[in-house]
Amino acid sequence: MRRRNFITLLGCAAAWPLAARAQQPAMPVVGWLNNATPSGYAPFAAGFRQGLSDAGFVEGHSVIIEYRWAEGHDDRLPALAADLAGRQVAVIAAAGNASALAAKAATTTVPIVFSTAADPVAEGLVPSLARPGGNITGVTNLGVELVQKQVEMLHQMVPKASVIAVLVNPSQSFAETATKDALAAGRALGLQIHIAQVSSARDIDAAFASLPQVGAGGLVICPDPFSFSRRGQIAALALRQGVPTIFFTHEFPAAGGLMSYGPSITDGYRQVGIYAGRILKGEKPGDLPVQQSTKFELVINLNTAKVLGLDVPFYLQQLADEVIE
Repeated sequence: MRRRNFITLLGCAAAWPLAARAQQPAMPVVGWLNNATPSGYAPFAAGFRQGLSDAGFVEGHSVIIEYRWAEGHDDRLPALAADLAGRQVAVIAAAGNASALAAKAATTTVPIVFSTAADPVAEGLVPSLARPGGNITGVTNLGVELVQKQVEMLHQMVPKASVIAVLVNPSQSFAETATKDALAAGRALGLQIHIAQVSSARDIDAAFASLPQVGAGGLVICPDPFSFSRRGQIAALALRQGVPTIFFTHEFPAAGGLMSYGPSITDGYRQVGIYAGRILKGEKPGDLPVQQSTKFELVINLNTAKVLGLDVPFYLQQLADEVIE
């Protein structure tokens, strides 16, 4: 073989891996939109990645995730949603009701999978749970509808309390519904309900400062990404002021709060990831019915109860899905 031909063959052989790499399809890009912080929402983001993995997509290997965090500023969401839509990501995972509404307003073509604590039909996200149609579907944990039950359970924990405070984020579209439900629960139980509006770290401090003034003997935290991202701060303040508090997800008592009642939010985000994966495989979001949480968990932190000087009724301990000791 002539030397020139040999060199040509070597050059072709060296080019083969490059050509093979060039022919490999680019990894799909999924957008993640959330109004909270990366640290505060880490468990749910992990649940979303697990769902993608269950559907066959591993971050960094077979899918890229573009994260957009509003850091507690809902007014940033429209621009962040428009940015993801402009990048033509394969699907947008909208974490939280405000994020879902912003994503829907930003695009009618890019597929969207949302997670919300509200009724997605009432919020105008989809016309029907069974047939969402269009470019959007998702998961609802119906956490807002549990406010009355949470007031009732907290009343069972502290039956002598005549005033219950309820933290509501006024920037959430379902804030009015949550407020009405809390007031209705108060009337039914003969309790006075004090509504405290919280949408910033400063508001949290102000809300807790108001609790002794109104004589609040308990506190309910309404579902909200911002409040979830501040669960550690809220749990610490509640413990410092000796206020029994109930939240909507088990991450709160795990962070030192007294109790929680609600669905598994992490599992809901896993379902969001599964839906995103199915869309990446070619399914249309409008053909995927909105999933609803069906299992609700009661979690009680007995250590926190002891610090607060509470005797947890035995029947509540028996009802609890998890007791932290």
